[in-house]
Formats: sequence, structure tokens, C-alpha cells
Amino acid sequence: MPLESGPPPQLGDLIEFIRPFYQHWGIYVGDGYVVHLTDQEGGSSLSSAFGGSAVVRKDHLENVAKGCCYKVNNKYDEKVKPYPPEKVVRAALELVDQTMPYSVTRANCEHFATELRYGKGFSDQVANAALYTAVGGGIFAAVLATIAVVTRSRRQNQ
Repeated sequence: MPLESGPPPQLGDLIEFIRPFYQHWGIYVGDGYVVHLTDQEGGSSLSSAFGGSAVVRKDHLENVAKGCCYKVNNKYDEKVKPYPPEKVVRAALELVDQTMPYSVTRANCEHFATELRYGKGFSDQVANAALYTAVGGGIFAAVLATIAVVTRSRRQNQ
């Protein structure tokens, strides 16, 4: 899918890839490419969650999107002054092919991208996930229990 409505990416912009249950983030480095923290195959950093490490890759926007929408989202610019675009791009490119620590809560792809742009890592996904977990945890547990009961019932009826 193409870029969602909004401005075309400029050097050093945060690019948000909207995936079905999470967002993936990268830094636009020009000519249709982003630098992002991901698994070895370039899938997403979420798949690195259990390995504790991820790799920095430079990939084409469309390859990272994998059919999902993406957009420029410099959402912290009003709160934190971004570094100059040339500094962001240079720092991002210097990290390509390096293996980095990965943590869903402290060192994910959004932390990586915002650290490059602002000098400090942020992740609204972590804060939002904590809120949703607190509110939705009971609902999720109920759904899992229902699935378990239905599955057990079907097995007994066979």
C-alpha cells in the first residue's frame, strides 16, 4: 500500500508502518529507503522480542511496509527539538548492519528511531500497551478461557 495521506517523507523523518496489532518505525534516509531496527530477515522488530537482539537494516519503504500503510509521523517534534536531518541520516546509516539489544519495553524500533531523531528514545506503544493490558487483561483472559472450554467440549464430543 502507498503512503497514507500527508506529506511525502523528508530526510530524517520518522516513518510509521501501521501493522495489524502494532506499529513499526524507521528513519527516512532518502531515495525511498528507511533505516530500521528489525529481525535478520527484515520482517519486524517484534519478531526479535524473544531473542533479545535485532539488526539495523536499510530497506526500501515498500519492502518494509509489506502491503501495510505507512506515513510520516514526527509526533514528538512539538515537545522535543529534532536533530538536523543530515545528522539523523548520518547516524542512522552508520548503524546499518549492526546488531543491537532489543526489548519490547526499553529498546524497540520506536525507541531506536526516536533516539536517532531526538537524542532520546520514546515509545507510546509501550505506554499504550500497559494501559490496554490493565483494562483488557481481564477480557483477554475471559476470551482464552472460553476458547479452552469450547475446544475441550468439542474434543469430548468426538
